[in-house]
Amino acid sequence: MKKWTVTSLLFLLCLLFLLPDQGRRIHANAEEDADELANPPKVEDKLGAVPHGLSTDSDVVKRESESMSRKTLRNTAEKFEFQAEVSRLMDIIINSLYSNKDIFLRELISNASDALDKIRFLSLTDKEVLGEGDNAKLEILIKLDKDKKILTIRDRGIGMTKEDLIKNLGTIAKSGTSAFVEKMQTSGDLNLIGQFGVGFYSVYLVADYVEVISKHNDDKQHVWESKADGQFAISEDTWNEPLGRGTEIRLHLREEAGEYLEEAKLKDLVKRYSEFINFPINLWATKEVEKEVPADDDDSSDEEETSESSSEEETEEEKEDEETEKKPKTKTIKETTQEWELLNDVKAIWLRNPKEVTEEEYTKFYHSLAKDFGDEKPMSWSHFNAEGDVEFKAVLFVPPKAPQDLYESYYNNNKASIKLYVRRVFISDEFDELLPKYLSFLQGLVDSDSLPLNVSREMLQQHSSLKTIKKKLIRKALDMIRKIADEDSDEDDGKDKKDVEKSAEDDEKKGQYAKFWNEFGKSVKLGIIEDAANRNRLAKLLRFETTKSGGKLTSLDKYISRMKSGQKDIFYITGTSKDQLEKSPFLERLSKKGYEVIFFTDPVDEYLMQYLMDYEDKKFQNVSKEGLKLGKDSKEKELKESYKELTKWWKGALASDKVDDVKISNRLANTPCVVVTSKFGWSANMERIMQSQTLSDANKQAYMRGKRVLEINPRHPIIKELRERVATDPEDEGVTQTARLMYQTALFESGFVLDDPKDFATRVYDSVKSSLSINPDAAVEEEDEAEEPEIEMKDDSSSKDETDSVKDEL
Repeated sequence: MKKWTVTSLLFLLCLLFLLPDQGRRIHANAEEDADELANPPKVEDKLGAVPHGLSTDSDVVKRESESMSRKTLRNTAEKFEFQAEVSRLMDIIINSLYSNKDIFLRELISNASDALDKIRFLSLTDKEVLGEGDNAKLEILIKLDKDKKILTIRDRGIGMTKEDLIKNLGTIAKSGTSAFVEKMQTSGDLNLIGQFGVGFYSVYLVADYVEVISKHNDDKQHVWESKADGQFAISEDTWNEPLGRGTEIRLHLREEAGEYLEEAKLKDLVKRYSEFINFPINLWATKEVEKEVPADDDDSSDEEETSESSSEEETEEEKEDEETEKKPKTKTIKETTQEWELLNDVKAIWLRNPKEVTEEEYTKFYHSLAKDFGDEKPMSWSHFNAEGDVEFKAVLFVPPKAPQDLYESYYNNNKASIKLYVRRVFISDEFDELLPKYLSFLQGLVDSDSLPLNVSREMLQQHSSLKTIKKKLIRKALDMIRKIADEDSDEDDGKDKKDVEKSAEDDEKKGQYAKFWNEFGKSVKLGIIEDAANRNRLAKLLRFETTKSGGKLTSLDKYISRMKSGQKDIFYITGTSKDQLEKSPFLERLSKKGYEVIFFTDPVDEYLMQYLMDYEDKKFQNVSKEGLKLGKDSKEKELKESYKELTKWWKGALASDKVDDVKISNRLANTPCVVVTSKFGWSANMERIMQSQTLSDANKQAYMRGKRVLEINPRHPIIKELRERVATDPEDEGVTQTARLMYQTALFESGFVLDDPKDFATRVYDSVKSSLSINPDAAVEEEDEAEEPEIEMKDDSSSKDETDSVKDEL
């Protein structure tokens, strides 16, 4: 037992001798490290701070192995070890959370706003918490030092105590990276903002050393500092100037982050992400101003010598100039000054009651939101609050003009025109799920205090929220467009009007929907194609010209109100222009009987009518396709029997032209014949559109091309004569050629592209010969061939001699 006691005593004595030496080494190292921070940077006058829960974003991945700063933490500070693996944390931030590093400023300003909101809330019950003088100013201040490469952001918010600094800025260390990764992988509650300090640590993507100076009313001023190398330190601040209250963030920027030391860059970021923050955001900006200063004596003497040498005799004007020169001379110079510049002067009008916002305020807000620098005001706007599963406020605008490339890049442009805000902080304008593509011309924003975002604040967490917002936005957008039509006096035809004098406002809104239709009508048609759920609502917004509209636009509702008694179908025709369609043979009998026909002249109309099958229980009927019904004809059976032999013969004569059938027509009045297509096949206009496509497939075109039917007018004299000729001699070659020529002419007149234009032209010329009584076998007169003179070829030697002689003469 005594042996073990002696051994233990000897071991303890050895330790006692070694510990003081080791302690001296640690102390010496601490003194060397402290020398680097002997003169810490001073705080500029009147700069502020940011609260807890700070955030940033990233761009570069190569950060994990390199040293983040030569600076070391103060040896007098209390140090804390990070439990999270920094390399794993940075990998998550860089590769998963943020898409670009610009957002770090948005996050810092957003958290500064939160801190200001908290102190303002406390001041409602206790005004003394704000203090006096500058402390009572609820604002955010941004200042930069290009020489020291420091970006400073300050607020006069609630501030943080020492415990708050440990809790809010060391959350990842407390929670552990593994727990954070596990939360993300299990797709559980990803609404992690405020639960993990990930956002704050992403400042290290632009900075290699960060100081957080904070003063809370209930505690002394403290400094939190770290270079994200495994530990952070907190110490009582006795060297910086007192903040009074609030938080200040100092970012010691990396070499590659020098762009954030440029005022223009900071202004752009604030304008983009934080323009509608409730509190003023001021930047310590540099400006050049013109200033009048006394002119130098040398300059004045030079001017006097010049004036003396210019002339010998003095005039009265020169005497006046001399008197003027006796007065003190000044010159204008440019002087560089610095002052606070307000960056967010546009107010968030969507937070106000719509009844309190004036038209001028909406117009100004639209120009700011859409970056539209013109003078025109938007056609219409919708300002509303949505309540329910997802609560949000929104403002939508109809621009006065469509962008030039609106439809050129319709399916390739993924950028939406609706901006998403959360608590007035801009999140993104890349949520194309908020509005469908056909409404992408609208400008506006959505702001919610309760949207579920993931930890990066850049993506919505739940798709169900997106669907709810999208559904409400579409309904409000269509109501807004419908309102333009309802307020347009030109759209009121057929409605009951009261005998009221038109106001100036009515005159201003007159023709507004026609203007909207000319700019964005194609978007409504695309909506009918793409949005089946709102197809009927969009159909009410359709406008077009008809055979009875008198050159004005009309709607489907007005068309139906003018339909004839017993009319079951809505008649329309497609083509390239209204002038062409008005002369179409397909309209002859319809016009004669008083039916109204819609003109569709836009190429997208062909696709539109494939989806718009009916409206208000009325079917659509293309008058250039088979199936047209115009009531019963008492002589229909008799005519069919009378022309049975001709139609059968004509079908056989056109067998090589792939004609499906020859029938008696009920749509012709003055034209002998037309070619119609099958009800579900392509029309002549659609065939032409598809053939003009660059990447069209000829095989598919042949499959989709409608069956062609030749319809003949039994009352036309040409058709009657053909019937007699066929009855007399069905083998007559001349009659066969005439029948084929009439089919090709009808094909051309009906809007089809001829498969063999040369054959058609030859038949026309033969017909002309016959009408002029010219022998069909008459040949074209041969051209006399003139003899060409022979060109004498000289040998190379003689030509060379001639060339040399010409050179000698020159």
